[in-house]
Amino acid sequence: MFLKLQNLKVHFPVSSGFLIKKENPAIKAVDGVNLEIKKGEILGLVGESGCGKSTLSRSIMQLIPVTSGKVLLEDQELTALSQNQIRQHRVDFQMIFQDPYASLNPRMTIFTTLAEAIRTRHPQCQGNELTQRVSVLMKRVGLEPRYMRKYPHEFSGGQRQRIAIARALAPEPKLIIADEPVSALDVSIQSQILNLLKALRHDLDLTMIFISHDLSVVRYIADRIAVMYEGQLVEIGEAQALFEKPQHPYTKKLLSAIPRIAFTQTAY
Repeated sequence: MFLKLQNLKVHFPVSSGFLIKKENPAIKAVDGVNLEIKKGEILGLVGESGCGKSTLSRSIMQLIPVTSGKVLLEDQELTALSQNQIRQHRVDFQMIFQDPYASLNPRMTIFTTLAEAIRTRHPQCQGNELTQRVSVLMKRVGLEPRYMRKYPHEFSGGQRQRIAIARALAPEPKLIIADEPVSALDVSIQSQILNLLKALRHDLDLTMIFISHDLSVVRYIADRIAVMYEGQLVEIGEAQALFEKPQHPYTKKLLSAIPRIAFTQTAY
């Protein structure tokens, strides 16, 4: 199995009091998650705000420490590695964040941003070869290479998200985690980014975890869907089957909350 989570838990201790600290029950952001993802699969992770989706993604990325359990990427136990070892392995797993403007350095040109990411995998790459790699990467995500010397604020929201995707692709990762990557974009731009991610999965044989609270978006892009509720996965299944025959009451509740437009005939 490409990625495996074994009884993964992320608990945050809570204390109160000023002079005398009192320990309160910990917040169980992720509480015993077991999950397997195949190579080349897009798994959609859905659930309401606060259910633990983002915490789970950051624990997979080893951006926050896990309380217990294991994260295994191609049988390599990431949770057993030191911080130095994690930094060396991080080229294999990258993240696309919700707000590209906040995740891009405003003082760095697009060329510098992408070149820095490319050199994490190819430290000796420089000069014309580096410029060519940046150019190819920009074309792959639908951006004109002639804009590589511009800064993030000179691009639209959709273009900035394409830059963020290019940066995630630059180290040639095996796994990409996309955390609400289209929720801040207009609907027309959302479809472009979703189609881009699907094309990249096909062309580069990427494995992806796509996180969203929007079930319609996840249904479009994901092969399987995992539903998260209060830190636990309550249902996992093929995307189409989950929509047609949901099993868990919470999944049924999420599906019933999808807006439906009712059209009425108007007499003129």
